[in-house]
Amino acid sequence: MKNTSPQQKLAVVLVSGGLDSCVAAAVARQDFSLAFFHADYGQRTLGRERRAFRELAAFFQPQRLLEVDLAFLGALGGSSLTDSRRPIPLDTDEPAGLPSTYVPFRNTILIAAAVAWAEVIGAEAVFIGANMIDGPGYPDTRPEYYQAFNQLIDLGTGPETHIRLHTPLIHLDKAGIVRLGQQLQVPFHLTWSCYQNEDLACGRCSSCRLRLQGFKQAGVEDPIPYAKG
Repeated sequence: MKNTSPQQKLAVVLVSGGLDSCVAAAVARQDFSLAFFHADYGQRTLGRERRAFRELAAFFQPQRLLEVDLAFLGALGGSSLTDSRRPIPLDTDEPAGLPSTYVPFRNTILIAAAVAWAEVIGAEAVFIGANMIDGPGYPDTRPEYYQAFNQLIDLGTGPETHIRLHTPLIHLDKAGIVRLGQQLQVPFHLTWSCYQNEDLACGRCSSCRLRLQGFKQAGVEDPIPYAKG
């Protein structure tokens, strides 16, 4: 990966600790110095995601780090990611319509917080690892959503602020993301994607299955541990 210098422009990267956000950070690093943003929003695996975020931060060495508490999203409920009474779908495709793992308005709230921080620290870009192919049922993974958000940023920030929202993975499938990550030499072993577990990845939730399929199609071994059977 290209080395950064203090003179480079600054980009905020939303880093969940997952594969996609890791690759998005590597893309951003090619042209920007980095500021890493992570949110705890009451997700089941928040402890494991926070650990992955911190380990990725140690690898990428961003200029700035921010961890924010958005636990009210979990308190609102409405998602199997944040409500333990609602099971994570395993070994099956999500039914038509909104997936149970959709967290209502989450991306909008996370991006808004990241943009606010970007405005404070003088960053010129915000990167998010969203992609429309892996989550066609999610309303906040569509290109037109991010186009609209860029308009909102223009309208809702100060006159001297010029921040652009970047979605470098938006048209890639998981295999394409893995290939790009391999090209950029990302630390796949530090990432965490499982919706269900915090010790060994379950291999059965939709996130694990997409990840495993992507690595297989890309011809790359997934280095994280999975539960047996």
